[in-house]
Amino acid sequence: MDLVIEFWRRLTQLGPRLPLEWALGCGLVALALVLVAWPAVRLLATISHEAGHALVARLCGRRLSGIRVHSDTSGLTVTRGRPGGPGMVATLLAGYAAPGLVGLGLAWLVSIGHAAAALWLTVLGLAAVLVWTRNLYGLFVVALLGAGIAAASWYAQPLLLGVLASLLAWLLLWSGPRPVIELIGHRGAGSDAAQLAAITRVPGLVWCLGWLGVTVAALLGGAVLLLPDLAGLLR
Repeated sequence: MDLVIEFWRRLTQLGPRLPLEWALGCGLVALALVLVAWPAVRLLATISHEAGHALVARLCGRRLSGIRVHSDTSGLTVTRGRPGGPGMVATLLAGYAAPGLVGLGLAWLVSIGHAAAALWLTVLGLAAVLVWTRNLYGLFVVALLGAGIAAASWYAQPLLLGVLASLLAWLLLWSGPRPVIELIGHRGAGSDAAQLAAITRVPGLVWCLGWLGVTVAALLGGAVLLLPDLAGLLR
């Protein structure tokens, strides 16, 4: 019981707002990682992508069979239900939008002082993904990431919690548009865009541009939330 009380205290604690230079530094570090360490960062984006598919599939009443995360940074979420219809369309739409939208949600939590909640909710999300992961590499990566964030969240001081949560939010925000841009140039037959085109008769490029708009909008919105002082200076 004491452990549960302590966990709840940590989950709900308010932290200090990061100074502008720290918040901006987190954004620049995350951008550098996206540019120079993309394979590692893409694993984070892939996990978020597949989690988006899985969550929306369950909300739409589809049966979730499993999630796979592969060493080449690709992923796969298998669901069962009607091969078409609104539920399948929503499930397919969720993947590429997920990293940016999750990053925006984390940015909002950080902006209102709940960096600890942002990290612990990420851990809970990774735990849910872990339950449905069906390959060894995926299990290893998701478990390692979840354990690392949990350990950091438990032992870090409030200021460091803010840095970690901001960095995580920025990584997801920056990594949102890049897979969409890559997809525009390589829309294979099994891609989400190709499957949506087959179901809806709307060209795959239209879906890609929609995802790009969502992820760029999430990036801009997240930047405003994470850099309120800079936005004030610019005004």
